[in-house]
Amino acid sequence: MLTSAPAQALSTQHWLFAYGGALLSMLALDALWIGLYMAPAYKSALGDLMLEQPRIGSAAAFYLLYAAGAVFLAVAPGLRAVSWQTAMLNGVVLGLIAYGTYDLTNYSILKAWPLGLALVDIAWGVLLTALASAAGWYVANRWG
Repeated sequence: MLTSAPAQALSTQHWLFAYGGALLSMLALDALWIGLYMAPAYKSALGDLMLEQPRIGSAAAFYLLYAAGAVFLAVAPGLRAVSWQTAMLNGVVLGLIAYGTYDLTNYSILKAWPLGLALVDIAWGVLLTALASAAGWYVANRWG
């Protein structure tokens, strides 16, 4: 008969360090990705649909919520399993679902949403979420 050890309870400190590590890495990576690489591609593909300046409040809400989701769905299971690989794999799944939903929905209903842009953005979302989840795991495991 298979038995498993009870799940390790995570302290408040674990949660806070996991959230900080995931959020900060997500912000830094996405700033580099969008700022250095994707801004021209978005402008080229979407043209007049883009705002002159992004809506900072909406962007902040996204990052705060998405980092919390990554911690709850990817980092915490990885911490309980004492496995950064678990955190990263769960981040891959979350990134695929979240970015896939966003991009494939846009592609299915918007004339100006190119398939190439959707595929690149989904791939980035998978990588970003995986790396942010691994970073959140590392920070919480190391200092939490």
